[in-house]
Amino acid sequence: MPVTSLPADQVPARLSQFDVIIDARTEDEFSEDHLPGAINWPTLDNAQRIEIGTLYKQVNAFEAKKRGAALSARNIAAHIEAHVLELPKQWKPLVYCWRGGNRSGALATILGAIGFQVTLIEGGYKAWRQQVLLTLPELSQQLHYRVLCGPTGCGKTRLLHALHQAGAQTLDLEALASHRSSVLGMIPGQDQPSQKHFDTLIWDALRHMDPTRPVYVESESKKVGNVRVPDALMDAMRHSPCVAVELSLPEREHLLAEDYAVFLQQPELFIDRLQALIPRRGHETINQWIEWVRDGQSLKVVSALLIEHYDPGYAESTQRNFVQFGHATACALANRHTDSMRLAAQHLIAQDSAANA
Repeated sequence: MPVTSLPADQVPARLSQFDVIIDARTEDEFSEDHLPGAINWPTLDNAQRIEIGTLYKQVNAFEAKKRGAALSARNIAAHIEAHVLELPKQWKPLVYCWRGGNRSGALATILGAIGFQVTLIEGGYKAWRQQVLLTLPELSQQLHYRVLCGPTGCGKTRLLHALHQAGAQTLDLEALASHRSSVLGMIPGQDQPSQKHFDTLIWDALRHMDPTRPVYVESESKKVGNVRVPDALMDAMRHSPCVAVELSLPEREHLLAEDYAVFLQQPELFIDRLQALIPRRGHETINQWIEWVRDGQSLKVVSALLIEHYDPGYAESTQRNFVQFGHATACALANRHTDSMRLAAQHLIAQDSAANA
């Protein structure tokens, strides 16, 4: 069956029409970024791609193409044996590589020759990435947000999760970034996505949002760990109505201790993260906090972090960056527990529904 092609700008509207999206690039290319829901069938793996590239440079294109064809044929055969033999003729894959050239073309040709209806993305991943960057600002600006503001440990993330469970639209940037957006924000054992994949994850989340309903999101700085929130989204958030989340200091201390329990359980990991604060807090303060950690007084450090590091300047910074914070809706949480979050979420949703009625 002939292989058809699909322009990159038509891909988002038609993704659901395919049974599978196959990325024919290397494992490293796939890891950096890929289409939402794609699976990786490398036509050439990481080492093989380097080998073929070296042949191109050191010998000539003809020898490189011969060797590349042999490797590609072997790899494609392995993919077919592992994944395709039991599939029905009606199976419809969407296939792409870096530019929609040799790697995806070879895979698509063989699948088409079998009799499957195969579609290639014109221009490959590169063209699709350009579409993401082109449409992300429009997607960001067409939605209206409710920004949860409040000092560290006040329960913004828990409230956001409660809003999601209550049926509200939510954008969880910290979950997408695999980072809690603070000096203790790293999640041990979990890598952050690349900037490209973070963009893709946000793009994919936004395109499924209903523009007639509010989107709840936490206030964030421009960077969440090592990745940057797209400028258009950040601008939209900073000009949106705010919700001022409030929680007592003792409850905030307990909440932070719960959320960052891994650091309390692994003192050396906690100490490593505290050392990152030396440029801002100075050696004397950080050495004192490290001494407390080693003495088993990690909760004392949590309290000091809130009072001395996180809270100073919070209100001024939020007022400066989020222009509607001065008129924020107050949301005072009774405590840090699930029932309190659920009640607050229901109240916020009811307020928005009444305002839009």
